[in-house]
Amino acid sequence: MLLSTFSFAIMNVLVKKLGDIPSMELVFFRCAVSMLMCFQVLYSEGADWKGSNRARLIARGTFGTISVYFFFVTLHNMPLGTAVTIQYLSPIFTTVIAIFLLKEKVKPWQWLFFVISFSGVLVIKGFDTRVSIPMLVIGILSALGSGFAYNMVRSLKEKEHTMVVVLHFQLIGTLTGFLFMLFDWKTPRGWEWLYLIMTGVLTQIGQVNLTKALQLERIANVSIFNYLGIIYALAFGFILFGEQYDWLALTGIVLVIGGVLLNYFYNQSQHTVILEETLTGTEE
Repeated sequence: MLLSTFSFAIMNVLVKKLGDIPSMELVFFRCAVSMLMCFQVLYSEGADWKGSNRARLIARGTFGTISVYFFFVTLHNMPLGTAVTIQYLSPIFTTVIAIFLLKEKVKPWQWLFFVISFSGVLVIKGFDTRVSIPMLVIGILSALGSGFAYNMVRSLKEKEHTMVVVLHFQLIGTLTGFLFMLFDWKTPRGWEWLYLIMTGVLTQIGQVNLTKALQLERIANVSIFNYLGIIYALAFGFILFGEQYDWLALTGIVLVIGGVLLNYFYNQSQHTVILEETLTGTEE
């Protein structure tokens, strides 16, 4: 999980450094490289890449592509730490969307945690002049897209090969990026070619290790490490891009992550209670 989080953090840095390259061109390279690696894995395992739940796979890929595109736009137009923080609203959107798509329930306490996170967004916008309203909206839409994509992934659990789900995201991202590049292409120069390729390689490393971590250990024990991404973003933003935050902006970041973490821990406590009640009932 640590390797996964670090890989995604480095990818974010490379995207930030590629600020002159159109965002959809970045989506193309990121997805194309990862797509080829997915095909290689599926071929070696003799798995059918097309899958059987076509509509959901396409929906997962579409929402994922939209989310990544908007996220790259925010990386180019606001501080690294702020862009990553707003993207971390996605677990909240995932929970809310699951009410309608997966018929899951949200407890009253969770709504309070959601309000805390969104109040953090308002603090960031109100006290960080580097964050414009259009970019803030795009960042929130990116998190919303991730929420829909994650719900599609959850609905495909045990129905599709993991790599098939990943592949359809990369496939749709590659095709969409290619179409956009026909109208908005900028030829990379020098090290930019390596950076573009590495965005795809690092994406694949991050996703593969994330999948392995979730398969080898309880989600509760490893998913919390995902929030190291905020620490990485703030550190890299300061060291590599000279980004600085005043206490009010940092307070907003803390509120966003605090609300998400409170929701996370509350969910875990509820699952523990349900498990204990189930075990007790079995013993009786």
